[in-house]
Amino acid sequence: MKTTCLHSQHTAMGALMSPFGGFDMPISYRGIEEEHRAVRSAVGVFDVSHMGEVRIYGPQALELVNHIFTGSLTEVAPGKVVYGMMLNENGGVVDDLLVYKRSDTDFFLVINASNIDKDVAWMHLQAERFPQATVDDQSEHWAELAIQGPEAERTMQDVLGIDCSDLTFYTFKEFKAADGSDCVVSRTGYTGEDGFEYYAPAHLIVEAWERLMKAGVEPCGLGCRDTLRFEAGLPLYGDELTDEITPLEAGLGMFAKVDKPAFMGRDALVRQKEQGLTRKTVGLEIEGRAIARHGYPVLDAEGNQVGTVTTGYHSITLDKNLAMALVDAHCAALGTPLQVQVRRKTFPAVVVKKRFYTPNYKK
Repeated sequence: MKTTCLHSQHTAMGALMSPFGGFDMPISYRGIEEEHRAVRSAVGVFDVSHMGEVRIYGPQALELVNHIFTGSLTEVAPGKVVYGMMLNENGGVVDDLLVYKRSDTDFFLVINASNIDKDVAWMHLQAERFPQATVDDQSEHWAELAIQGPEAERTMQDVLGIDCSDLTFYTFKEFKAADGSDCVVSRTGYTGEDGFEYYAPAHLIVEAWERLMKAGVEPCGLGCRDTLRFEAGLPLYGDELTDEITPLEAGLGMFAKVDKPAFMGRDALVRQKEQGLTRKTVGLEIEGRAIARHGYPVLDAEGNQVGTVTTGYHSITLDKNLAMALVDAHCAALGTPLQVQVRRKTFPAVVVKKRFYTPNYKK
């Protein structure tokens, strides 16, 4: 089991720890509900040092990244961040990720912790076609904090001394720390709130965490990270995205630029568009006290299984039982009555927008 540079701080604070993505990670400190509300109303900080970081650079870096990535980086200006996916030949998702464009010859990719080895191997395989592009796994070098919430910008300035007022949504900047270490900060996150992701070597992340704790910033675990992203309709790899679920089926077609030149998985997406989707990811609002969990069956009004829950919670912000589910396309229209089977009982549900909570991003 791997640990992050903040593991001893988490255990000393009495955090509830659990395996996640091959790491021993904090699930909660005070409690998921308290941490969730802190991010929605003020600010919270997450240790996300388990995430992977890969640099792709060289004369053919742009060609390689455009080949493996569903988004188009050609017209994107340096300093921008782009969300998208890497696909297999069938259009299934190898991983979803962020690409930071430093220049046409230099990119910084942030990938999911559970997929680091698989993703890096995939990138190296694809890079064989682009000998003038280098894939450099830098995951061991970087640690990361996510500072999220309406007071995130003030916290970055007042507590960490990092002025982020010049950053707009999905932009980043690089700077040198006092000791000469390279650092990156972006106006990105995974909570539906304004916020920042701060990448630096481990000793600087430990120092930043301690300053944030001294200032009274709420430490947040992966428990509320999941409840927050769920309310905002953001996907989690392994739930809403897998190597057998395409971006179109996940409702993320806007991030798959099929009008750009060929990329891995593009032909499969084009065929899927032409033939029509047979299944779609939807939101569900469930009546009663039942909480639908990942894998629970979704039934039509006659009791036939038409899909499966991908994520389900009692929404802390909205006080409703909600779920995202992958269902047969003919059941995906808003307002469609369905049922969710929770153990031996079924509960009425209705299809709603899967972005349950309106995000508060700073544009």
